[in-house]
Amino acid sequence: MANAKFREQAERLLAPAEVAINGSEPWDIQVHDERLFARVFAEGTLGFGESYMDGWWDSEQLDETMARILGSGAQHNLGRNFNTARLALAARWMNRQSKKRAWDVGDQHYNLGNDLFAATFDSRLTGSCGYWKEATDLDAAQDAKLDLICRKIGLQAGQSVFDIGCGWGAFMGFAAEKYGATCSGVTISEEQVNYIAERYGHLPVTGMLKDYRDATGTFDHVVSMGMFEHVGPKNYRAYFETAERLLEDGGFFLLHTIGGNKSTNAIDPWMDKYIFMNGVLPSVSQIGGAIEGLFVVEDWHNFGADYDKTLVAWYEKFRSNWDSLKERYTERFYRMWKFYLLSCAGGFRARNIQLWQIVLAKRGVPGGYVTVR
Repeated sequence: MANAKFREQAERLLAPAEVAINGSEPWDIQVHDERLFARVFAEGTLGFGESYMDGWWDSEQLDETMARILGSGAQHNLGRNFNTARLALAARWMNRQSKKRAWDVGDQHYNLGNDLFAATFDSRLTGSCGYWKEATDLDAAQDAKLDLICRKIGLQAGQSVFDIGCGWGAFMGFAAEKYGATCSGVTISEEQVNYIAERYGHLPVTGMLKDYRDATGTFDHVVSMGMFEHVGPKNYRAYFETAERLLEDGGFFLLHTIGGNKSTNAIDPWMDKYIFMNGVLPSVSQIGGAIEGLFVVEDWHNFGADYDKTLVAWYEKFRSNWDSLKERYTERFYRMWKFYLLSCAGGFRARNIQLWQIVLAKRGVPGGYVTVR
């Protein structure tokens, strides 16, 4: 009786999303364990994601399922539960992205293994959104994004660029190879530092294992891609002060970040537990407040729809390479990684989350900045 009651509530919740339980559409949810409904109402989105990992439900077209659910706002009607309350309290009373805690996500995510990321990402291991304006495949989209950034900052041969959260060095390698730049950057992943040294050791490219707040020096330009999501609202001002300190007068700071439509201080509990511990998606107002008095906004470019395409391409590559990974990773991991990639694709498709490239200058460009697309 209890399961039937929770199932009825779930059907009402999903109705505005036009997602049915055991329906015939490819985005409908196919339930394998009737305990699913009670679990979701008790544990919220964490229970929803974990039950998928446990094989309690499936969807033939998971990305569209999530796009419809997230677009309808059904997740907000689950109500508060222990998981969301715990995260909200921790974010309020603690600095979850302090210097000590900043390393957590490196251990949780970025040190998982370069074999996994090579099987998911493009050939440069670019772990952020591609630019699909003219691209037809993942490698071309990522190279187009890296080239777009170089053009937006007006990069010239011989200039220096500092990359805050440099990942596997994709931007630094591209900028050195294609534009003749000298690049250095910081990351909290030892795996990434080792990869950069091995792949780009023949170029003027340096990756350092260091918190961004400890970076030193001055550079012609500063860039940051897919890292600001790990900074946290309590540290936004310190982050932009660091960028301002590292940037030479007359240079540009380009911030490439996922953004949210509303201000918050914590991400979804499932995402926090399994993918990006201590992560937060910034809002327009949070970024605006944090840069006040430090930078002039010269350009703000939203191409969030391109992240939908990027994530689907990542999943298709991961799926095609699974046979080479499954001796090291479990089936539950496979379902976790799939849920991560396709639920995020659904979020971008629903326009719940965005991808912003923001060009910043210390005192503005005399005569105005020429927008690059």
